[in-house]
Amino acid sequence: MTDVSVCIVNFNAREHLENCLVSVINSMKKHTYEIIVVDNGSSDGSAELSNRYPNIKFIKNQENAGFIKANNQAIRASTGSYVMSLNNDTIVKDGAIDLLVDLLESSPDAGAAGPKLLNSDGTVQLQCRRRLPDPVSSFYYFSGLSRLFPKSRMFGAYLMVDLDDKQVTEVDCLCGAAMLVRRKVIDEVGLMDEDYFMYGDDIDWCYRIKKAGWKILYCPDAEIVHLGGRGGSRKRSYGNIFEFHRSMALFYSKHYASRYVFAVNWLVYSGIWLKYAVALAMNIFRKEKFVGTKKP
Repeated sequence: MTDVSVCIVNFNAREHLENCLVSVINSMKKHTYEIIVVDNGSSDGSAELSNRYPNIKFIKNQENAGFIKANNQAIRASTGSYVMSLNNDTIVKDGAIDLLVDLLESSPDAGAAGPKLLNSDGTVQLQCRRRLPDPVSSFYYFSGLSRLFPKSRMFGAYLMVDLDDKQVTEVDCLCGAAMLVRRKVIDEVGLMDEDYFMYGDDIDWCYRIKKAGWKILYCPDAEIVHLGGRGGSRKRSYGNIFEFHRSMALFYSKHYASRYVFAVNWLVYSGIWLKYAVALAMNIFRKEKFVGTKKP
């Protein structure tokens, strides 16, 4: 059996995809691996890369099935003891995936591990290690209070601003842009939830992994550059802004709504869709379209 299956979903991002593939190939030194690319009906010639990289398995969809369904396609076709879900707009630094595998192999009670994600300018994307987004911490994050008070442990709870960034640490959530999951865990908790289209899947998956009793680890020595929003999401930015907010409402309804009274749930859902309206309006006036926060 292969050690690691690297699963990559692509949609109209040929240049980023090829850069990602080259970085994976050049970075893997210790463990055996396979790369599986699912192309979601790209029209930019992305699928033609299969001719240039015959050792990579390409699955070519005729239409955009969404990130989660396509990622599950790759996982079903994989054979590795570990599955690496990797965005196509990432650059894997030397040995990063090997380090994640080593960490899980030395931590039998851990089900998943994630790297330190970096912006193109070398700064850290704090979303790569998070706590579960309960209503209070989510309010602090989306209201902007966490940015106004970046060192506040209370306002920065969601992004774990109190985390020692130099130590392997147990966290609640990783970022789906780059996360390694043990095959045994996938067999136990299931694949990504296909009710989501392309956002919220990582939080939902991590929630189910922790609920099943597995630890989730953040590995700061493993570094991967994540360009963010350049892997095809800008091709349909308005639709993806909707999916971004729909995923918030969906996650809340699946895992939190039953814990709270109607008034709290009404406030949460109203806040999500108000935020959606604001984000949609702001994107209309942006020259460069993107979903979420623009990465430097």
